[in-house]
Amino acid sequence: MAVQDKGLTPMMKQFFSMKAKHPEALMLFRCGDFYETYGEDAVIAAGILGITLTKRNNSAENSVEMAGFPHHALDTYLPKLIRAGKRVAICDQLEDPKKKREQIKGKKGLTEMDKMVKRGITELVTPGVAMTDTVLNYKENNFLAAVHFGKASCGISFLDISTGEFLTGEGTYDYVEKLLGNFSPKEVLYNRDHKQDFERYFGSKHCVFEMDEWVFSEQNARQKLLKHFGTKSLKGFGVEHMKNGIIAGGAILQYLELTQHTQINHITSLSRIEEDKYVRLDRFTIRSLELIAPMQEDGSSLLNVIDRTVTAMGGRMLRRWLVFPLKDVAPIKERLDIVDYFFQKPSFRQLVDEQLHRVGDLERIVSKVAVGRVSPREIVQLKNALDAVRPIKEACLYSENEALKRVGEQLNLCESIKTRIEKEIQPDPPQLVAKGDVIADGYNKELDELRTMRRNGKDYLLKIQEDEAEATGILSLKVGFNNVFGYYLEVRNTFKNKVPETWIRKQTLAQAERYITPELKEYEEKILGADEKIMALEARLFNELVLAMQDFIPQIQINATLLARVDCLLSFAKISEENTYIRPQIDDSDVLDIRQGRHPVIETQLPIGEHYVPNDVYLDTQKQQVMMITGPNMAGKSALLRQTALIVLLAQVGCFVPAERASIGLVDKIFTRVGASDNLSLGESTFMVEMTEAANILNNVSPRSLVLFDELGRGTSTYDGISIAWAIVEYLHEQAKARARTLFATHYHELNEMEKNFVRIKNYNVSVKEVDGKVIFLRKLMRGGSEHSFGIHVAEIAGMPRSIVKRANTILKELEADNSGVGRAGKPNTNKIAEHRDGMELSFFQLDDPLLAQIRDEILELDVNNLTPVEALNKLNDIKKLLKGK
Repeated sequence: MAVQDKGLTPMMKQFFSMKAKHPEALMLFRCGDFYETYGEDAVIAAGILGITLTKRNNSAENSVEMAGFPHHALDTYLPKLIRAGKRVAICDQLEDPKKKREQIKGKKGLTEMDKMVKRGITELVTPGVAMTDTVLNYKENNFLAAVHFGKASCGISFLDISTGEFLTGEGTYDYVEKLLGNFSPKEVLYNRDHKQDFERYFGSKHCVFEMDEWVFSEQNARQKLLKHFGTKSLKGFGVEHMKNGIIAGGAILQYLELTQHTQINHITSLSRIEEDKYVRLDRFTIRSLELIAPMQEDGSSLLNVIDRTVTAMGGRMLRRWLVFPLKDVAPIKERLDIVDYFFQKPSFRQLVDEQLHRVGDLERIVSKVAVGRVSPREIVQLKNALDAVRPIKEACLYSENEALKRVGEQLNLCESIKTRIEKEIQPDPPQLVAKGDVIADGYNKELDELRTMRRNGKDYLLKIQEDEAEATGILSLKVGFNNVFGYYLEVRNTFKNKVPETWIRKQTLAQAERYITPELKEYEEKILGADEKIMALEARLFNELVLAMQDFIPQIQINATLLARVDCLLSFAKISEENTYIRPQIDDSDVLDIRQGRHPVIETQLPIGEHYVPNDVYLDTQKQQVMMITGPNMAGKSALLRQTALIVLLAQVGCFVPAERASIGLVDKIFTRVGASDNLSLGESTFMVEMTEAANILNNVSPRSLVLFDELGRGTSTYDGISIAWAIVEYLHEQAKARARTLFATHYHELNEMEKNFVRIKNYNVSVKEVDGKVIFLRKLMRGGSEHSFGIHVAEIAGMPRSIVKRANTILKELEADNSGVGRAGKPNTNKIAEHRDGMELSFFQLDDPLLAQIRDEILELDVNNLTPVEALNKLNDIKKLLKGK
């Protein structure tokens, strides 16, 4: 921000000195009751927030743009800046302006800067390290990621500072790109020297921040991690050997220092991301299967359909589970057993459901405890959550499921801290400590006295007056107050001789004298500073409680994880009951046998009265490895492919599935090549995108994979498309390392010929029925290939002009009559089709018919300009007679 120092006010000098510390961040500068932005920051902020842009020092040489908002509106405006991808430095006043004025009052020789209220950057908020509820999404993690480019592999680490989850891993660039897609970090850190590498491998779609090279050194990273966790090595976390992952994790901790997030004792462990533990889902598959987000604005994702979680942490865990399905039989069966138990024991299910509704976002609340930002209401919510733990713990311990019993054993009641909260905090406290009445009555004697004084001040003064009057016999005694010497006892001159020696005379009036007593003075000190003392005492007591709660962070985090897991599995039970899902059979075989399977999302969106048509799918690697599926447009081929993948995915996540029966031989990877669009920003055509996705599949496929291809090769010429599609299917069939279970939907009917020569390829079609020239989609999968696409019919029901539909049908008939369609020996007779085109002349004039030629000649010879109406009607009648004669 190029502004000359000369002529700047002290406050603006202070602003620019702060701005220089974080030049890349937009600075919110606290001025009294407002947060102000200046210069380029003001222009940006005004545009994003829709606030007025003005100028400071309009007439001065160093005028600068300015825009601001009230400080109490920070929670409204800050989220907008963060969601716009901005880094925001919050510069607050570090001194009370009133106290500052009192301190400098009467002092000489002070500079203007000495008179300024001290300010400092109290927080640097970025998209990846947001903690505020208004910025965070309720059921979505807010991950910060760091990527390290190693010599042999790439390291990556993720941290959600709002929950304390800290993970690290390493692998190929392709693997790291997959993790970035699955975790969807809000901000990614990398070494500025590797900018080109980052953009080449991971694109430019991420919100990024470049850091210096020294941050990405192994020594620095290990030192940061060991210091934070207080350990001598990282072996206990299972990541000791992951050099590149460690460096990425250390870079994240360095970034937290940079952004002044130093209270991070809720980050209690570093977990290893185990590639071998989860099904591989690339970003194409996650997008095309619409697992997390629909591709259409008014659509619905799988997450939308199956998420019946009642806690925020359960919702976040479910989101993670969907993109990280398991590929080991034992943990999948353990999840399925718990879902089954919820079905078998409705009373257990009801109890758990009721208690989970009391829990709230335990994970993020305890993180706020760690950073000292927890509110009184959130502490009460935490206490309510701990109250809910007891019945859930007891129910799990007495359950007949071993996994649930282990949950019961691990849940921690945290009795001592729960009791402290009950004892120390009001049952319904305000959101802010500064509002007062946070600490419970009866907990602190001094606080109770101060509150009593504040509430019953007049009564207490009246009591002093009555007690002293009775003790001295001064019946006219009065208690009064003035600003000079505070509270006093006023005695009329007639009773002067009854004043005790212990009273101290402070003022003499014409008719009376005023005295003070030690008791009155003591009360005065209490009552005059009561409000201020109450605020300070409540803040101290509250902070002591928060500090004590920090010792329980690890136990509460374990509780949060266990409750989130139970919440996810309960959600599976709810949706399974609602939509009639069944328990799948899971094993290590290569058999995928789904009977009467349904699409879990589409079936919930059908019009009332319409039912989803279920289908059977069978795949293995011995008899039926590739199902070649043909059939018309709109018949349901794509839905069949997707539903198969979704049923497998749901099963391996541990959920029941929409089918009558399902035997799932575990898959290690799910690949989809379904639909594509131009990526114009990278100069890639639809076909290029399609081939890139197909190449990704073929380079990574294994015999245990599930592969879905939908209309491969349609982005190029017909012969090219058929050739590529044939070669790909042949590769999947013939290559032992690529013998994946495959569903291949296509319009290339020529591919049906492959069944004759490749033993594990079987033809299927999605059937239709023609009635009175209309096509009825039966949406049923049948054995055998199909020869028709009915594309013209689909064009008609899509609203295509009738003339085009009619002409298309004519051309189709001519092509079929010519017996030289695509894929045959000859070429279509396109000259003949073109000669018969509709245009300025009527097509029947071009037929080889003498009568029609005669009519054409007569019309062409007519002098239309001089033809009378009667002559025109007569001529039309003559033509009609000719045609009738024909």
